[in-house]
Amino acid sequence: MVCSDFDWMVCMDYDIGPILRKWKHKSGEVTVRHITGSDGRSKIQMRLDLGLLQMEEDGRPDGCRPHGCESLLKYHLGRLDRYKTVNGVEIGFELSKKQCEGLREESVMYYYRYLSLFIMGQHQQVVRDTKHNLAVFDLCRKFAARKVDRFALEQYRPYVLMMNTRAQAQLELDRGNLSDALETCQRGIEIITDFFQQMSRPKLADSCSELAILRALHKNIKGKLPVNPTEVLHADLAEAIEREQYEKAAELRDKLRHLQSPDSQPYQN
Repeated sequence: MVCSDFDWMVCMDYDIGPILRKWKHKSGEVTVRHITGSDGRSKIQMRLDLGLLQMEEDGRPDGCRPHGCESLLKYHLGRLDRYKTVNGVEIGFELSKKQCEGLREESVMYYYRYLSLFIMGQHQQVVRDTKHNLAVFDLCRKFAARKVDRFALEQYRPYVLMMNTRAQAQLELDRGNLSDALETCQRGIEIITDFFQQMSRPKLADSCSELAILRALHKNIKGKLPVNPTEVLHADLAEAIEREQYEKAAELRDKLRHLQSPDSQPYQN
């Protein structure tokens, strides 16, 4: 809408320039913050080169309730449940072109929010929002009436899976569960690798940046795990025997027996 001269003073009230000038921002960087809205609720703001985005922290990021539901995803899942109740099966349920477009637009909102949340270290909410988008992908892939809509979002699946895995792994690290964090990373790597197999594009895994990120995280976490002394001694024993260092091998066997004894105490040289 173009404002007339009569409306100019009113339009000036909507100028966000003073807000942007007070918020330092470098082009190419993602800068986010929490604010308290005029309704007293916590909001998330993301600074962009040309302005900012403001999102609700919970519910749908734009604060809307499509068809009275928390999100379009919830609405269409409800439709699916009602369809199965009436028909006994899900065969025949479809999402139109317009419905798929609406779901894609909604998933973009969730993308901006989970990216902001990840930067702020709110990993539980990142898991929540990435799960939302993965559910949108699944719904469209299974029920879109048009083939183009079934696969339109699949190109983003590795990225969302990677962000979901990183957030879940960080939650485990925050709890001090290194082994669980390691397993989470490994599971994420396997899921993304399987995705490329399912899409008949297994070679894409070799150049997948999302897999590279998760492998680096896996390596980092593995490096923090305490070394199992029994495994180390077994490896040293095998090496001593291979090199025919029998005195050393005998000493290593004694250490192993001591460690494996039910009432063992820390071994002293």
